[in-house]
Amino acid sequence: MTFSATTVLVLALVAALVVALGVWAFSTANRLDRLHVRTDLAWHALEAALARRAVVARGVAVSLLGSASGSDTDPPPAELARRLTVLADRAERTGRDDREPVENQLAATLSAVDIARLPPQQVAELADAEARVLIARRFHNDAVRDTLGLRTRRPVRWLHLGGTAPMPTYFEIAERATPAAATGLEVDTTRVSARVALLDEQDRILLMRGHDPLVPEVSFWFTVGGGVEPGETLRAAAVRELYEETGHTADPSALRGPIWRRVAVFPFNGDLIRSEELFFALRVPRFDPEATDLTFVEQRSITGNRWCGPAEIRALVAAGETVYPYHLDELLAEAARAADAEGDPEVRSIR
Repeated sequence: MTFSATTVLVLALVAALVVALGVWAFSTANRLDRLHVRTDLAWHALEAALARRAVVARGVAVSLLGSASGSDTDPPPAELARRLTVLADRAERTGRDDREPVENQLAATLSAVDIARLPPQQVAELADAEARVLIARRFHNDAVRDTLGLRTRRPVRWLHLGGTAPMPTYFEIAERATPAAATGLEVDTTRVSARVALLDEQDRILLMRGHDPLVPEVSFWFTVGGGVEPGETLRAAAVRELYEETGHTADPSALRGPIWRRVAVFPFNGDLIRSEELFFALRVPRFDPEATDLTFVEQRSITGNRWCGPAEIRALVAAGETVYPYHLDELLAEAARAADAEGDPEVRSIR
């Protein structure tokens, strides 16, 4: 039996299509598997953050009981303490499917607490616990969104590439109505920022030099990054800010983290800002940064940049110039390990 050239060509095209479909299906199934793993890890991190908030809530209840005598406030501290204890216990015992209502009740009760009745250290612990829940929930919902975005595509559903894994679901809980209250200060702006510890081949980090537009004589050094825009993910914000401030285009999947979380309250351009900063790590070949799209304020405030190792950072500090985050010379090794790792490390708080 002989085949014509047309038949051979058709068979070759069919075979190529089958191979291409197989490769796509295999890579998509692997990507889905990684997304499900990411979603599971994000849920475990959220569970840990919720558990820590429950522990802090019990501590707050004890402090409220200690300040309850002779009080005629509404609601009474003793009633708030009792409710906090009950809700904290219930939150720890409730399963995933029924967790949202209980956690919402606990969040609402914590928001009713007058922080002036609490010791300063406990105010800080409560603020940190609430911030960790907020961040963990965002990470979890981002992971769920990405997983659902791929799982619900028609080819993926037709070929059953998601296997038997259950569909992930969002976790929606209320956030403190006045997050600034946790700082004990009257602030003008509260924002979440995505920052990047950008490292070259020699573990030097790129730092930007700048100043407050209203205080140009005082300079400081900081990492690349900025505020997250409405509807934007942390990772997308980090990539965007990196391009705008340095001209470098990064693959979002190459970023590791967030590795650090830093809460800062500072004056800038006439406003008092409370910023929750999440840091990613990224390794790149060294390049000469060139800004592409700075805002008017950034044009007035950013004056330079420099690749720095630990010795250079210590020299800047010794010369009286502040470097943010603090103790960055000691953090560089951790950032380098994270940048070279296969997966994302657990986020931890820094100054």
